Amino acid sequence: MLLQLKDVFLSEGLRREFDYSLPLSDFDIGGDYPFKSPVNIHAEAVNRAGLVELKIKAVFDYTTRCDRCFEPITKHMEQVFTHGLAVSLIDDENDDYIETPDYTLELDEVAASDIMLNLPSKFLCREDCMGLCQKCGKNLNKGDCGCDKASVDSRLEVLKQLISEE
Repeated sequence: MLLQLKDVFLSEGLRREFDYSLPLSDFDIGGDYPFKSPVNIHAEAVNRAGLVELKIKAVFDYTTRCDRCFEPITKHMEQVFTHGLAVSLIDDENDDYIETPDYTLELDEVAASDIMLNLPSKFLCREDCMGLCQKCGKNLNKGDCGCDKASVDSRLEVLKQLISEE
């Protein structure tokens, strides 16, 4: 969505709001397409004392698999981002403001990159997820598998022998 913001930049105190759906179903994240439905975007551009601030609220469902037990999960998420806007920047390395030449901004690009950069690094079906048994692969959230947990990894057997010799 291309935002025309000239009136906001030129009128102190002016507020403009934008609501729309952003389709991200074609985003491939680790071989998966977690955005099954569009992201609901509410954006607001406000001129406060000559400075234009953009606030973006993204609401969406993220479908993936638990990083411990690999069960499918869907997380309802809300993210809020704030950016300062400037018509032109003197320093190209200024990350505090987004340059809006000709008083326009491509909101899709800003919202999509904000969402992707702020996704959690790990998704769990629940905080106390027990994961999978390292021996048999059973989901331990569904009960104990009965495997012997006391056995030592064969690669570490040499260390066990060294300890027993002392």
